Amino acid sequence: MRGRILRVWRGGWSRGRGRGTVAAGEAQRRREKPPWRVLFFGTDSFAAETLRALRAAREPGPDPLVDRLEVVTLPSQLPKGHAVKNYADQFLLPVHLWPDIGPCEHFDVGVVASFGRLLSEDIILKFPYGMLNVHPSCLPRWRGPAPVIHTVLHGDTVTGVTIMQLRPKRFDVGPIIKQETIAVPARCSTKELESLLSKLGANMLIAVLQNLPEYLRNKKEQPKEGATLAPKVTVSMSYIQWEEQTSEQILRMHRALGATMPLQTLWMGTVVKLLDLVDVDAGLPGRSATEPGSSPGSVVYHKQSQTLMVRCKEGWVGVRALILKKKLTATDFYNGYLHLWFQQGSKMPPGECRFQTLKPPAAKKAPEGAGLCVHNRQH
Repeated sequence: MRGRILRVWRGGWSRGRGRGTVAAGEAQRRREKPPWRVLFFGTDSFAAETLRALRAAREPGPDPLVDRLEVVTLPSQLPKGHAVKNYADQFLLPVHLWPDIGPCEHFDVGVVASFGRLLSEDIILKFPYGMLNVHPSCLPRWRGPAPVIHTVLHGDTVTGVTIMQLRPKRFDVGPIIKQETIAVPARCSTKELESLLSKLGANMLIAVLQNLPEYLRNKKEQPKEGATLAPKVTVSMSYIQWEEQTSEQILRMHRALGATMPLQTLWMGTVVKLLDLVDVDAGLPGRSATEPGSSPGSVVYHKQSQTLMVRCKEGWVGVRALILKKKLTATDFYNGYLHLWFQQGSKMPPGECRFQTLKPPAAKKAPEGAGLCVHNRQH
């Protein structure tokens, strides 16, 4: 009996080993044409649009483009989770939480969109066709984690999407596989522009996958001229500098940052968050665009439109809602802080009842003799 059990065990192990060898051989074979096996890396709503396109390309049909699709995403601290994780769960796509990426050897190509982590050379080389990145700018302009925000913030009139091949150790420096441009719509917000670019990028990726070997043969290095950086957004970027910024610049800040990070200023030493800014120079009748003796930060209430008008270096911006200890409308703010009786009873010196620039906190000095610690940027 014991000998029989031993023979059965040995036979099972031998058969299992054979299956493993076949699977490994299949994983290492390089496919020359679709359908592709794709491992997708992403997190946010921009990336989710690319994932939707990949899943649609997996649907049964005469010429399937994708026949295997799995997802790598980051663990989320948000109650609602990441857009990519939610989409993958909804459509029952296998999900790996970084740094777990599963068996890369079973895929032909990796696709990255808004993932936010540097991928090592070891990972990139596991894919026969390397890794493709869907980047929402016309590289080399706006390399980095926040290209759409910086596009809006700097008033670019043209932008686009670049499909590039990933290279290790540095963000957004790989060769360009496909690039298309679009005009930036007037007064476009980051959210609106990101939505446009996400759809463009998804369509471009599908076009690349339809003829991947040829696109890779025709790739070209990025130009050395025109490179700009799109660094991660910080809170200090939301601080309005009334004496230094024009109304146009402040409105661009609002369109770039306002949806996730309200612009901030000071009122009598208290931080104020401005929630709803409008272009008063263009569409607020009934008041002159200039006030005699007004200085940057001066606030005037426009009763007909129930809007606060704030003087900038050049021009005015309108504010319709803000947070000063609690959420207030422009009328609430006027009644509580601008009305004549309040200004007469205020202990503030004349001319100080205005918005003032919020200064970022001074950087702490390192202890004397302490070495400089440099952190490598990681995904």
